[in-house]
Amino acid sequence: MSPAKPDPPRAAPTGVTTLLVIAKEPLPGRVKTRLTPPFAPAEAARLAEAALGDTLRTVAALPAARRAVVLEGAPGPWLPPGIEVVVQGPGGLDERLAAAFGACTGPTLLIGMDTPQITAADLAPALSPGGWERCDAWFGPAEDGGFWALGLAVPDPGLLRGVPMSVPETGAVQRRRLVDAGLTVRDLPRLRDVDTAADAVDVAALAPHGAFAAELARLTRGAVR
Repeated sequence: MSPAKPDPPRAAPTGVTTLLVIAKEPLPGRVKTRLTPPFAPAEAARLAEAALGDTLRTVAALPAARRAVVLEGAPGPWLPPGIEVVVQGPGGLDERLAAAFGACTGPTLLIGMDTPQITAADLAPALSPGGWERCDAWFGPAEDGGFWALGLAVPDPGLLRGVPMSVPETGAVQRRRLVDAGLTVRDLPRLRDVDTAADAVDVAALAPHGAFAAELARLTRGAVR
C-alpha cells in the first residue's frame, strides 16, 4: 500500500479587504528600544521578532483579499507564506502610513506589529462580510493613547498626513480627523501595545501560547539564573 499523501496546505480564506501590517525589521537597536533596559538590544529585537511573527501568523489565516507587511528593512524567517512584502515609504510615521494606504484600492485595514495578542475575534467586525456596510472607517484604540488598527473603506492618504504620531493624543487626533471628514467610524476593541517591560508581561499573559510569551519566558528565565 502506498503511503498516504499529506494534506495539501490550506489556503487562507479570502475576503474583500486588504490587510496590512506596518513593521520594522527586528534588528537590535532599531526596534523596541523602550525595552532597553531591562532587556539588552538583542533581547528586545528577539521579542520584537516574536511579536511580529505572532501578528503575521494571525493575519495569514484571516479572510482578506490581500495580505502584506509594509516593511522597513528586509524580510526574514519570521515571514509566513501568503504575506506579501511592501517597502515602506520615506518620511515620518504619518507619511509612511499615508503612503501604505495610498498604494491600496478598496477597503483597507492596517494594524501594527506591537499587539501580538490579537485574535481573529478582535478583527472580525471589520473583516466580516458586512463589515463595511454603513461604515467608512474602523478604529482600534490603544491603551497608551495611540491606535493599533485603522481601516478605511476608501484609503485616502490625506486622512493620516499631519497627525502627530507617538504622542499620548495620537489616537484622539486621528479619530477626530476621520469624524471631521464626515466618515462613519466604528471601533474595534481597545488593546495594549508592547512598549515597556510591564507591557510585555501583561500582553504575554493575554496570549500565553504564542511565540512572544515563549520568548519572554526564555529571557526572564535567563535573567534569573
